[in-house]
Amino acid sequence: MRLRPVRLLTVAVFALAGLIFFTSFNTAKGTNIRTDASLLKLSDLIQERSHKNGQLEESNSAIREDVESLTERGGSSKADDAKLAALEKASGTKKLRGQAVSVTLMDAPPNATAKLPGYPEPQPNDLVIHQQDLQAVVNALWDGGARGIKVMDQRLISTSAVRCVGNTLILQGRVYSPPYKITAVGDPEKLKKAVAVSPQIQNYMLYVNAYGLGWKVEDDGAVTLPGYSGTVDLHYAKPVK
Repeated sequence: MRLRPVRLLTVAVFALAGLIFFTSFNTAKGTNIRTDASLLKLSDLIQERSHKNGQLEESNSAIREDVESLTERGGSSKADDAKLAALEKASGTKKLRGQAVSVTLMDAPPNATAKLPGYPEPQPNDLVIHQQDLQAVVNALWDGGARGIKVMDQRLISTSAVRCVGNTLILQGRVYSPPYKITAVGDPEKLKKAVAVSPQIQNYMLYVNAYGLGWKVEDDGAVTLPGYSGTVDLHYAKPVK
């Protein structure tokens, strides 16, 4: 007797289910296949490298201080000293003290809902800080005449890149989680005005008001920014020979 198409399809479905069950059993071998061990190991590795990079920066900073001390004993001319001081100031490798403004950004609560009428319920992507949000703040502060900027505990220099992977910030080889604090030394009023008029930040403020993303601008008074202590070597891709 020939099987009807419906019965034949049923048999095929059960056969496929049995194959999937057998494959899963073979793969798991008694382990929990829902837990991606490779991802856990990768996360641990990133945190370990971030910690190691921090230690290397401290070591590099100490060596740089020794080099500067030896340079001062070398007896260079006043013109050379003035030129070197100007370059160091522009490069961000020296401490910088002055009146400062800080901007803090924070993810919205994971269970956030629309707080204003007419806005759709948020997607997960609407509730986290993105790379463009941090970059918008940094750019606005530079536009406002910032003499120096610190993101979290690191001084920015001309080659610094603010990059986000998921909801974590990767800055100069180190990893950070929100809240993200950006501190700038300069004229406080000009800095705050530049932040307020930035079109990118105005767009971000829509999400602050609608979904509760964190936003805080503060006068910090007199602040000392650390000098950049990492490497200044440029890293770039090379063709494979």
